[in-house]
Amino acid sequence: MPLRRRLPRPATVLLTGVLAGLITAGVVVAVRPVGGAAPPAASVPVSDTAAPATPTAAPDPCAAAVTAMSPRNRLAQRLVVGVDAADPAAVVDTVRATQVGGIFIGGNATALLRNEALDKVQDVSTTPLAVSVDDEGGRVQRIDGLDGQLPSARRMAARNTPEQVRALALTRGTALAARGVTVDFAPVVDVGDQPANSVIGDRAFSADPAVVVRYAGAFADGLRAAGVLPVLKHFPGHGHASGDSHKGRVITPPLAELRTIDLRPYEQLLGSGKVVVMVGHLDVPGLTDGLPTSLTPATYRLLRDDYRFDGLVVTDDLGAMKAVTGTFTLPEAVLTALAAGADQALWSSGAQDAAAVGKLLDSLEKALADGRLDTAANDRAVARVLEAKGVCG
Repeated sequence: MPLRRRLPRPATVLLTGVLAGLITAGVVVAVRPVGGAAPPAASVPVSDTAAPATPTAAPDPCAAAVTAMSPRNRLAQRLVVGVDAADPAAVVDTVRATQVGGIFIGGNATALLRNEALDKVQDVSTTPLAVSVDDEGGRVQRIDGLDGQLPSARRMAARNTPEQVRALALTRGTALAARGVTVDFAPVVDVGDQPANSVIGDRAFSADPAVVVRYAGAFADGLRAAGVLPVLKHFPGHGHASGDSHKGRVITPPLAELRTIDLRPYEQLLGSGKVVVMVGHLDVPGLTDGLPTSLTPATYRLLRDDYRFDGLVVTDDLGAMKAVTGTFTLPEAVLTALAAGADQALWSSGAQDAAAVGKLLDSLEKALADGRLDTAANDRAVARVLEAKGVCG
């Protein structure tokens, strides 16, 4: 708080002003003359309806950071673009030209994860860049060829204590952070006991929500301790769904049933530490109506209102999963997801180079200008992106 300089003022003027203010506010005032006895208190009633002073709200550093950005750069912060990890120079070009909020490193190539290549990418980003990977363990991991294998979630829960899983995640997160990764799309908090090689299968810790909470919570704690932001997925629950959203539309049990099982980990974990939530591409009876969850406003209202989550929300891959690409082009899917309530849209294929991302940003600028994207909602989403990256707040 800035210091206020106290200006000199004649004592009689100061006293008169104070007394007048007290009497106006209904305070009983007794004045004792210098050297004399105190007179009876004036019969001025004390008001019990005086409004309390309203404290001045501190400025929101995230709002200030958003205001300082151009509309195009605000929109760019809402994009997470899949990149070719075999071509670091192309990634540098894309980030320099577009200033996207994040990149996603998929596949098996590792050039971008070696020799401090990600430092060069960060250097051309005017706002700290979120660098994300899928590194759950088991079938889904990205640095196993560089830093060793990580067991699947199901195996971790079967063979380790939660404390041991936290230690595994801390070691893994430390390795990721050392290579320049800031976000891990893990842990999976889907509840299920599907066959190990099914779409979720052994990626789930357990069919018991309480076990999922303990082990996924421990994994998330370990990542956070290493300085890597964990991501809970796939909201509102893929563990009991029929089908694979990589291959087509997927139907879950009704929302009322999801609340009793699949959504229980979110009840416990959303308030237990800083996390991101990834929304899946699911058809949920009682929630969605013809669109997958990632494109449905009701999904985001469920997460924000019912589960009181005000952190960052990202979509599952909009460019490589037929539950979305079977109906929407990538620009259509990105716009629909952002308008529905996602803070960030993720894709791993489609528009990846600088020119393609630039065209997509052109279309989003038009949507913002004509009201298809709400300006205030867009600014709130950008503020959450910046806060999650530690830029403000």
